[in-house]
Amino acid sequence: MRVLLLYPLFPKSFWSFEKALELVDRKAMLPPLGLATVAAILPQDWEFKLVDRNVRGISEAEWEWAELVVLSAMIVQKEDFLHLIREAKQHGKRVAVGGPYPTALPQEAQAARADYLILDEGEMTLPLFVEAVQRGEPQGIFRSNGDKPDVTTTPIPRFDLLEFDAYDSMSVQFSRGCPFQCEFCDIIVLYGRKPRTKDPGQILAELERLYELGWQGAIFMVDDNFIGNKRNVKRLLKELKPWMAEHGYPFRFNTEASVDLAQDQELMDLMVECNFTAVFLGIETPDESSLMLTQKFQNTRDSLSDAVDSITRSGLRVMAGFIIGFDGEAAGAGDRIVRFVEQTTIPVALFSMLQALPDTALWHRLEKEGRLYSRLTGMNQTTLMNFVPTRPLEEIAHEYVEAFWELYDPLCYLERTYRHFRRLGAPKCSSSHRKVSWASIRALLTICWRQGVVRKTRWKFWLNLLGVLYHNPRVWEHYLSVCALGEHFLEYRQIVRDQIETQLAEHLATQAVRETQVDAMTAIAR
Repeated sequence: MRVLLLYPLFPKSFWSFEKALELVDRKAMLPPLGLATVAAILPQDWEFKLVDRNVRGISEAEWEWAELVVLSAMIVQKEDFLHLIREAKQHGKRVAVGGPYPTALPQEAQAARADYLILDEGEMTLPLFVEAVQRGEPQGIFRSNGDKPDVTTTPIPRFDLLEFDAYDSMSVQFSRGCPFQCEFCDIIVLYGRKPRTKDPGQILAELERLYELGWQGAIFMVDDNFIGNKRNVKRLLKELKPWMAEHGYPFRFNTEASVDLAQDQELMDLMVECNFTAVFLGIETPDESSLMLTQKFQNTRDSLSDAVDSITRSGLRVMAGFIIGFDGEAAGAGDRIVRFVEQTTIPVALFSMLQALPDTALWHRLEKEGRLYSRLTGMNQTTLMNFVPTRPLEEIAHEYVEAFWELYDPLCYLERTYRHFRRLGAPKCSSSHRKVSWASIRALLTICWRQGVVRKTRWKFWLNLLGVLYHNPRVWEHYLSVCALGEHFLEYRQIVRDQIETQLAEHLATQAVRETQVDAMTAIAR
């Protein structure tokens, strides 16, 4: 069987980092780890080709070669996902789909005429699909009926199918699931509340494979909560630490975690000793009442600002997610988020309007209350809310746009980044694999020219760089890489403003028409 694995396009988003990637001659931040894992689970006597549409297009020769097309996607990739199904059908190919988007909304994949729906987690449902194909069945829907697979049986992903030169980072997964119950989160819907982890030996084997294939540099641990099972993550880190030392620290790791990481100094120290350099925290909002309402209780047990400070001083750069639009939220939420980000010096703050995701507790509650719009409008930072909020949508949207604009003002971003790196604990590892490429030299020169000569940041840029070199010299490269991300945010904040204001105008116009129609019907009834 000749299988063409396709990964759809992402729209421009907070995480797409186009301008920053251009500086280092890369096409995408991360590869499609899910498809590489699918290729490892399917029969190994099948043939595979993988095309990431964020890297390049699909050739006619690849369409002709394929006997089966397999797609995976998240909701944000919806538009290109549906387009690829149609294109595959036009080429006369059988199409199998899976991943978070088809699992959440299988009816949309069916409407697009996908032949096979491989839903839930692939370790459970891919074998059912293979059996159906071998029996000659032309279509089918394969589900796990609520069962979760033992991820200690998951094979090493087929990293050899990836075009390494196209990516800024590689992806590895240690665990699935999260022990918390945040109302708006679909992770516990997709993967459950009991974190399941791989064995340390599995992760070391995956890292060894990447090392053999020549990868050196960043690796993102894609777990939605890397520390969901603290006992097992410590077991992993204690075995990873000597492996990294023996191999000369070829990788630097980033991941996502809950804020209770700050309560475990041993865990933070182990992460830094294994060359973890950054962690993404789901802070959401500094408003405790909103956190309680959305059942994010883990963020209310201790001071959020103290937690960020503790993690930063341990040597982990903090990235964080923030949301506006929670029920009962008081006016001025956007300003409160900006003040919190400035106080805690978090350079990269993912900021978006609340979306109700399919099958989450929030989705079901809003549906019961009659506040959910019939169509999921999107899932990135340029999308209005897909439900009726408890305060005026216009007010929320304006606060959101103004806060986003202020957060990523070039001077504000540069100064906040500098203050964060002044607090950041020094790294404990030193790579023996550091390579200097023309792309990295060109990126450095470009940043120095744009931020240190052309823009209003010129004086701050050089003063701050000298400050980092004097106070924390071992992080200067890391510091400049975060400065480079500002190139993306400078453009993206304008995209956010333009698209949100356009959608808001359309929404208000539609609302006005509906109100006019209601008034007319009321007048007729009288």
